[in-house]
Amino acid sequence: MNDGRPTESADTTQQPQPQWWSRPDESTAPSPRETPLPSPRQSDRTPVMPYAATAPEPDTTALDTAARDAATAPGSDTAPEPLPGEAPAPAAPRDPFAPPTTDEVLVPQAQAQAPAHAHSAPADPYGAHPAPADPYATAPAQRYDPWAAPLQVADGGTGKPARAGRRAGGLVVGAVLLALVAGGIGGGIGVWAERSASGGITLAQAGPERPAPAPDSVAGIAAGALPGVVTLHVQGGGEQGTGTGFVLDGRGHILTNNHVVEAAAAGGRITVTFSGGETAAATIVGRDTGYDLAVVKVTGVNGLRPLPLGNSDGVRVGDPVVAIGAPFDLSNTVTAGIISAKERPITAGGDKGDGGDVSYVDALQTDAPINPGNSGGPLLDGRGRVIGINSAIRAANESDKDDDGTPHQSGSIGLGFAIPVNQGKRVAEELIAHGRATHPVIGVTLDMQYTGDGARVGAKDAAGKSPVVPGGPSAKAGIRPGDVITRVDGTRVHSGEELIIKIRAHRPGDPLTLTLLRGGRQREVRLVLGSADGS
Repeated sequence: MNDGRPTESADTTQQPQPQWWSRPDESTAPSPRETPLPSPRQSDRTPVMPYAATAPEPDTTALDTAARDAATAPGSDTAPEPLPGEAPAPAAPRDPFAPPTTDEVLVPQAQAQAPAHAHSAPADPYGAHPAPADPYATAPAQRYDPWAAPLQVADGGTGKPARAGRRAGGLVVGAVLLALVAGGIGGGIGVWAERSASGGITLAQAGPERPAPAPDSVAGIAAGALPGVVTLHVQGGGEQGTGTGFVLDGRGHILTNNHVVEAAAAGGRITVTFSGGETAAATIVGRDTGYDLAVVKVTGVNGLRPLPLGNSDGVRVGDPVVAIGAPFDLSNTVTAGIISAKERPITAGGDKGDGGDVSYVDALQTDAPINPGNSGGPLLDGRGRVIGINSAIRAANESDKDDDGTPHQSGSIGLGFAIPVNQGKRVAEELIAHGRATHPVIGVTLDMQYTGDGARVGAKDAAGKSPVVPGGPSAKAGIRPGDVITRVDGTRVHSGEELIIKIRAHRPGDPLTLTLLRGGRQREVRLVLGSADGS
């Protein structure tokens, strides 16, 4: 027979323990008669913890005695056995939350006083019950409240609930650490497996394809021209410099600018470096300051690659061009651009002050980057033919000078100038053949101080010498001192420099038509260009 006490074989875990916030309203709790309230101080010392461990099970012998006494005690819910001849006493009202009577289990409620036993704390002497607690007495049996939390032992007891709480926290921390370690190990294994499977990291890349470039592309033009372009290193007269040149023929003649090799004219040294790195010594064949052109020659060099010459008269504005040179001694540099203008009159040199080193060029203008060191290099058309000799640039700060008075070297701003190859060809042929070049002349002395529009023929000097050379081309055409020449073959000229440039764009013996003003009247004259030795 079940006497209402928990047994060792009873499964107390089958009914889930509700959380504290699921407890029903206090109005449904047992009546004060059924569940005596503990004193406030005792309740403070034994707080209710929803998830704390239950108190140790009391001695079963004491509980049996208490249960028998409670069955006959006044106010007990268990009615005594009726005497013979008496009617049975009415049953006490039953707790609606209590389990069936046959399986009734009596446990202490959270509000009840903690059972006193050998390991419990002593009773509060200032509590509601002045008498000291009997160390061998047991708490009155209570009805089972399914919503009540297990009673926790006070801090002065065995301490098992507190240790259980720390154990639960330790389990949580341990679980988190275990998850982190497992994640790190798993990630490392994944990376190792990926690297082991792939044998290393390999990125996609195009194959080593090297198709032949189109002949009219920049790459194609450069590939064909570079073997015929050279770098010149010049030393002499306490100066040194670097420039560019290109091979004219198989005999070793190389065309470059006069200002590139001028320092070695009085006994300096010139070293030529080819695109493949081979070097050779060179000597000056001839040079001309008026055209700023020079020819040097190398000997004992095999496999020379002369560049083909084009026709600069057929060049149009907008045509693509390629420039090759050694800017700032960076050999085999290739740049590209277009012809941005033609017949651009420019003058270069003039450092001596007497005008003997001034170059007059009817130049091709290009926006292909040209820098110091490009001088003397080829300007190529879309078919890889030389149409110009790179000679000068316009720099944004060319008026700035160093402490010693020399101009700053500046980079390209898209204004480069090249001597037309037609002019360069004629001068080069004369330099190779005679060591000097001839200049076309009209036989007059110009007034270079004239600021009006056009080129004015000078007046008689103090000695009475005429500015018009007797028997020269101008004298034969009837030109007089003071005439102002405004056009050459219909092309407008605005200064004496422009007139010289237009004349030097021709060969000696070429016919010209000049337009001039005399006494406010315009007239045209025809003449044949004469010849003068260059310097």
